[in-house]
Amino acid sequence: MQNTTLNFNVTEIRQNFPNLHIKVQGKPLIYLDNAATTLKPQCVIDAIDQHYSQETSNVHRGVHYLSEQATAKYEKSREKVKNFINASDSSEIIFTRGTTESINMVALSYGRAFLNKEDEIIISEMEHHSNIVPWQMLCEERGCILRVIPMNDDGDIIFEEFEKLLSSKTKLVSIVYTSNSLGTVNPVKKIIDSAHKHNALVLLDGAQTVSHRQVDVQALNCDFFVFSGHKLFGPTGVGVLYGKKELLDKMPPIYGGGDMIASVTFEKTTYNHLPYKFEAGTPNIAGVIGLGAAIDYINTLDWNALGEYEAELLNYGTQILKNISDLKLIGTAKHKAPVLSFFLPDVHPHDLGTLVNDDGVAIRTGHHCTQPVMKHFNIPATARASLSIYNTKKEIDILAESILRAKDIFK
Repeated sequence: MQNTTLNFNVTEIRQNFPNLHIKVQGKPLIYLDNAATTLKPQCVIDAIDQHYSQETSNVHRGVHYLSEQATAKYEKSREKVKNFINASDSSEIIFTRGTTESINMVALSYGRAFLNKEDEIIISEMEHHSNIVPWQMLCEERGCILRVIPMNDDGDIIFEEFEKLLSSKTKLVSIVYTSNSLGTVNPVKKIIDSAHKHNALVLLDGAQTVSHRQVDVQALNCDFFVFSGHKLFGPTGVGVLYGKKELLDKMPPIYGGGDMIASVTFEKTTYNHLPYKFEAGTPNIAGVIGLGAAIDYINTLDWNALGEYEAELLNYGTQILKNISDLKLIGTAKHKAPVLSFFLPDVHPHDLGTLVNDDGVAIRTGHHCTQPVMKHFNIPATARASLSIYNTKKEIDILAESILRAKDIFK
């Protein structure tokens, strides 16, 4: 079966990911859980190993060789992230533990400092819990009001309803770029432009976007952009908060400790400049270096070819699953990332996940941290196959065969 599109050779790409060479239940691993976390190429593993085996040191202020090496690579990764999302300055890149912490930091810093009673925050019905709960907590603390953009049964936000929610009270719109449970790619530029007309800021959750399409934060003109390294073929425990410099400059730090200070006395502390005022304590140095290596890796790929190949996989998978009787696809938006959420009326998703695992197939089952999405469709959970650059049509065929076997068992 053909697995090459333009300059995109999947056979070669698969050689870069050692996890793909293991066996599960005596069968080759078929990894279709990329929305939970992506596999890591050997170059990322090597970069982390090199840090721990040859360059272990803390960053900043050290004048010895190891510290200078670690600091140089750490800050080089910041520059790589800046270029990757086309930020205007590396000081706009804050390293965090992941998307969840990045969103919480905006809520705790910007929200506490600048949002007041009856100010309104808008999110959408398809948000991950990480983009719901921090805002609920802020609303409880500050007396703000949380508004929700509804979606239709295809999994698209209803844009007209969003526009109705916008008003002079709207201070922040925090919305997912790409839904983790539906695959919907939201019209974020249109959302940003509409929000800005009402002088509202916009935070984009880009966790499920950065491995599938090129991001340009200046072209989008978003105010904040957040993502996690482990969704981008990088390590866990590292993420990014991008913010426009003029916003970050006026936002107070939320963590106190080393590296985020300029001077400390018992009477008063002054804070470091960007980005360090938001990076208290010893950071995840190896994780940041690994993220830099992951960006180096994805930069070797052709984004247009990558997009075409993943669209081809999504279309193929959609048709294959549609051919399975009784199977219901959840999330059929026109603009989608390669995510296939589905359920069988007579097979609980957890049972299905267990059975396909017997064939070496890894999928995710559950509510995917999007319980409001499940409530919208009146279901408790789905099975989710999420595809990436190293997946193939043959793997989708094996998934379908495995689903059919599960159906037979539950007849």
